[in-house]
Amino acid sequence: MARLSVFTSGNGSNFQAIAERILKTKHTIPCMICDRKKAYSFERAKNLAINSYYVPYFKRTKESAEEEIIKIIEKEKIDIIALAGYMRILSPDFVEKYKNRIVNIHPALLPKYPGTHAIEKSYASGDMELGVTIHYVDSGMDTGPIIKQESFTRNPCEPIEEIEKKIHNLEYATYPEVIEKLLDSYK
Repeated sequence: MARLSVFTSGNGSNFQAIAERILKTKHTIPCMICDRKKAYSFERAKNLAINSYYVPYFKRTKESAEEEIIKIIEKEKIDIIALAGYMRILSPDFVEKYKNRIVNIHPALLPKYPGTHAIEKSYASGDMELGVTIHYVDSGMDTGPIIKQESFTRNPCEPIEEIEKKIHNLEYATYPEVIEKLLDSYK
């Protein structure tokens, strides 16, 4: 049985998709960590009976925030960390401390369109194949080793709203599945 923590910054729809799948397994999600006080993720955590922590970065150093996060991870005995809409870049020291234990999902087919606004960049590119990438986190921007990619062929007439729905549906299906496999293989 492995222990997962999900880091999020906002609405938490990926967090919920992950939790709904993992809570049906032998694994546990002792906590969710969020850096935005009014994020809807807290409501989702409450509804799922998952302990949540607010770790602000405002008016403090990244190192200070990460020290607080490390204390939580150690207290909760976390094995794997899943970033789900976590809009912070983790320090190289933090990433090294949890090397090959932090995963992220990106709404584009990496190495194309790293960073923010990936869906919009993919859409504007005219690429016919769009999708999501699940990867280990390293100290670069969406540069870690790829675990899995899922894609679809777009219809050139589709509006961006339809593309966003397809991307999110891929995220909700693929990310929890990959996380469950990682948890199954942990230790």
